[in-house]
Parts: sequence; structure tokens; C-alpha cells
Amino acid sequence: MGVGVRVLLLFTAANDAWQPVDYVESFQPAGQAVLHGQDPVLASDGGWHFLPTIPYAYGALLWLGIPWSYAGRLVTVVADIVLIPLVAKLAGGPRASLRALQYALNPLALLVAAIHGQVEPVALVFGVAAFVVARGPGSPYRNGITTDVVARVRNGVRAYGVRGSIPRIVGRGGMLHRALLPGTGDRAELKRALWAGVLMGLALSAKSWPIWLIPGMLLLLPHLRARIVALVTTGAVPLFFFVTLPVFAGTKWSQLPDVIKVIQDIRPIVGEWGWTPQFTGGDWSLEPGMAKIGTNLIYLTLVVVALLWRRADPIDLTIAMLLAFMVVTPRLGAQYLMWFMPFLVARPTRFAWPAIIGVSLWAGYGYLYMTQFDVNTWWALHSEWSRASIVLLPILVMAMPWGRRKATAPAIITPRPTPDKESVSLV
Repeated sequence: MGVGVRVLLLFTAANDAWQPVDYVESFQPAGQAVLHGQDPVLASDGGWHFLPTIPYAYGALLWLGIPWSYAGRLVTVVADIVLIPLVAKLAGGPRASLRALQYALNPLALLVAAIHGQVEPVALVFGVAAFVVARGPGSPYRNGITTDVVARVRNGVRAYGVRGSIPRIVGRGGMLHRALLPGTGDRAELKRALWAGVLMGLALSAKSWPIWLIPGMLLLLPHLRARIVALVTTGAVPLFFFVTLPVFAGTKWSQLPDVIKVIQDIRPIVGEWGWTPQFTGGDWSLEPGMAKIGTNLIYLTLVVVALLWRRADPIDLTIAMLLAFMVVTPRLGAQYLMWFMPFLVARPTRFAWPAIIGVSLWAGYGYLYMTQFDVNTWWALHSEWSRASIVLLPILVMAMPWGRRKATAPAIITPRPTPDKESVSLV
């Protein structure tokens, strides 16, 4: 069903007279640049601010003769279709199929992937796959937490004998020392970490925001060595795409610093979402001061969230971080709201569906209704639309996994009482 709906919307959007501005003026030039052997970042006049991973796919489809109105959306629709079974894998348990269906019919995913052709699904398909690989095989949940967490708790009980003991961190026999020692199944665990890192690296090569997914992925891995491997490979993949620009994209070696400059150049546009439209009258505005305040607020908020959810399941930590980002960010496109969707659908909270429905309605109004009018009417509607988004902020806060800030399994970590010697002798 999810495949059919996406394909139908793809054909409908591709034949529509209205096409998104960035889809035509930013994404298409990047694909055409690759097709003609040019650097997609420099040749698109700053319209493409990311590594050339996705433009390579654009260029290949254009080379096959597929019209751009289809080619660009084909990349994102295919990625979003692959996300459907990945959400089921991420969810696990008896409701995995239900979670997959819920994502398959998610209104925001349909809008972003099939109508707008925004590249968030490409970053997400690699990011979610990295989580699935990092967590490893087997039944993903038991008593609401990952089996990996259960195993660690059991090992802790065996090692320290009593509930609530504080394990030794450093020194011989400590956690760090044991983490660096080879163990049973080490080769398989490191291979898992390697592939998880490659997938997360591909997510970062698609867009820069999956950096917020890295902590959760690393925490899903079993030990320090695996996390080091994953972290190194995560960084190596985007580095590969960058240093091979002269080979695959026709970039001159002397132009590589210019490419870095363009990728890092993010204009401080605010006024689309949340708290900033209240200061800009609901219009876009270049406000470096407001953008700087918002950026610092993001860093501070995510540190606080990381501390509050430090004992949570890594997926719940990721959900909390992404939702908190949406609440405090000074700049946002409707496609940003896709970041948390696969995770929140896979692990819904009490207020997950009010949040999902709310942001979908808000984005749908912008995608489907506002685009039916002329420029002046669009701007008038945008002013009210952007300011109305502040209503969604408390709903996103409530949708955070407040009840899952600590991954506990009381039935597992409570040790059995040891029978005394007299009882044993009587038997």
C-alpha cells in the first residue's frame, strides 16, 4: 500500500504545473552538473550545500534520459519505500507490521518524499539502517528495552552480585579495561560496527543533520572498540566523497577549499517556524543575531536532554534529542520534521500521534493549500502559517519519551537469594 500511494503521488506531482522552487533551482542544477562532469556544489551557484552523494544519483537518472520532474522524486521515493520495512525492524516485537503500515501512510513522509522531493528520506534510510545494524540480530525488545541492555544488566548482576552496586570504571578489571580486551564474538561485533558506521557515514554524506543520530547509534554497539570502529568509519565515508570530487565530479584540487566554504555557508534565515516568526511578523528574515542565539540554545538544550536521557534506550535518547531540536531551532523547513518520524513511529509515546498529526497538518497546509495561490497571497498566508507553528511546540515537548528516561528491567536485575548452607545440607 505504501509503495502504491508513493508512486501515485510521484506521477501526480511530476505532472503538476507547480513545482517546488528548490526542487527546480537547487536540486536540478546539482544533478545536471554531475551529468556534465562539473562540481555540483560550485556549479549550482550555491544551491547545493552538501556532498555530491545524492547529485550522483540525480546525474545517473538524468543520463538514463528520465525527465527531471520524475528523476529527482524517484530518488526520494525509493529511499522512503525502503524506510517502511526498516521502521518495522526498528520497532521489533509483535507490532512491527503495524508500525511499518503507520509509516507507510504517514502524511508528512508522503509530502516530503513524493511531492516535494526533499532529500530527508535518503539521509534517514541510511541513518535508520545504521541503528538496525548497530543493534544487531535477534528479538529487539524485552520488557520495553533492547536485549543488549538486558544482557549488560545480567552481566552486571553476575559481576557485582547485588543490585545498585557501582561498577569500577578505570583500572585493571574496570569497564574500560574489559572493553579493550578481545572477547567471544568480537570479530562479528566489530564487523557490525563497521557496517553501522558506513551506513551512518552515507547518511552524513547525504545531509549534515544526521550528526545528531550518531550518539544513539554508538550507544547501541556493545563495547568501546566497536564504537571506535563505527565512529572512524562514520567519518571516513563523507571524507571519501569529498576527496574523490576531482575524480568523479571534475572538481579541481585547488577548488576543494571553495567547496568546503560553500558547504559551511548556511544563511541565517529565520521566521519559518516556532519562536522566530513571532519576532519577524511571520516572514523570512536574515537575522544573524537571532540565528546565533538559536544555535547556542540548540547546543545547550541537547546537552540537557542527553543528561536527562543518559540511562534511556538509545532510540528513546534519539527521539528526545530530535524533538528537542524542533522545539528550540531558530530555522526550519517543513522537511526537517521528518527527522524524528521513523523513530517516533517505531517507538511511539503517549503524545506521539498528536505530534505526528499536528506537524503533518501544518506541513500539508503549506504544501497543498498555500501553493494554489499567487505570490502575494502566498506571502500573506505564510505570515499566519509560520506564526501558528508555535502551537505545536508544547505538543512536541509532550511527545518526548518522558516515561522512558531510564531503561530498567527489575525482574532481570534483582538477584535471586542464595540459600544458606544449612538449607542445602538438609536437602
